[in-house]
Amino acid sequence: MSDRLRNNLIAGFIVTAFWIVFVLPVMAADTIVTESTSTVTTNGNQTTKVESPPPSAIAPQFGSGNNSDLCTISSSGSVQTQILGLSVGTTYTEENCLRLKKAQKLYMFGMKVAAVSVMCQDPDVWAAMMSAGTPCPIDGLIGDQAKRAWAVKTDQIPMPKEKDEISVAEKRDKALSIMGTVAAAFLFF
Repeated sequence: MSDRLRNNLIAGFIVTAFWIVFVLPVMAADTIVTESTSTVTTNGNQTTKVESPPPSAIAPQFGSGNNSDLCTISSSGSVQTQILGLSVGTTYTEENCLRLKKAQKLYMFGMKVAAVSVMCQDPDVWAAMMSAGTPCPIDGLIGDQAKRAWAVKTDQIPMPKEKDEISVAEKRDKALSIMGTVAAAFLFF
């Protein structure tokens, strides 16, 4: 089972469970109204009706704060109804940022060929290096020797991900879309 299919099944289960546990019971529930009756002995009855606003759901705070040296992207949101408040949040790791940081650290340690090798794991960088006449290192070989080795080991050439693979930005947008849909659904209750 591919990671994408597994993730889609998990996400579908979570959304279904959310609706069964939280949304459907709310749809069947009545509004909360607190009523109290008191009798005043002076001259009649007095009825007091108190309707209080619901508490607020507050979105969790995710992110790096002032530390911009992290490769995570965060998103969070919350929604509140008369009965139920929900807040969710998640983080995503940006793979290209990690690759750049790894290559930078290797270069700082004097491992220049290793730093270039890390960058060459990106199919676009690999193609650019070949187009520039400076092929990516392979098996410790550089220059013309690396070019000949790549001609033999074509199965090791980094290939772009499939078009239907979801990017980090698309995952974030999808999560925000789901949160917006849930928030819109709660507006009707």
